[in-house]
Amino acid sequence: MKKVKDFLKSEQFKELVKYLIFGVLTTVVSLVSFKIFDALLGQRLYLISNVLSWIFAVAFAFITNKLWVFRSKNTEKKVIFRELFSFVTARILSLLIEEGGLWLLIDVLKLGQMQPVKIFSLSINGNLIAKIIMQVVVVVSNYVFSKFFIFKKGKAVSDES
Repeated sequence: MKKVKDFLKSEQFKELVKYLIFGVLTTVVSLVSFKIFDALLGQRLYLISNVLSWIFAVAFAFITNKLWVFRSKNTEKKVIFRELFSFVTARILSLLIEEGGLWLLIDVLKLGQMQPVKIFSLSINGNLIAKIIMQVVVVVSNYVFSKFFIFKKGKAVSDES
């Protein structure tokens, strides 16, 4: 029980909670922008809608992950460029995973053909359901990439204040 209490008080737990909070907010940015682009471009262009929503989500996620989740306060251009390059590269990998998953769920498993469901006043179609499923996969993989490869603790200036 002491180990559980110690973990709940640890910086690692606080970081994980912040990542989950900002991950949810990033997911909201991704889902809302996907829904907008899906409506504007049409459901047949879901992969393009997904890439456009990805751009918005990645920009939001980089800023929140750098400043508040992993607290990388280093402002050296070289470090910022390395973090940004690594972050975008990892997100491209997760985008490819997501695009493949969307194709599998929407085109192969025909989730895109299901009738929209109304939840409150929001109409949720098969494309959006597939997007939500893939967001779970993306959030988990992005945490691993960010924690262990991008915002390394040794590279950031300590935030002792």
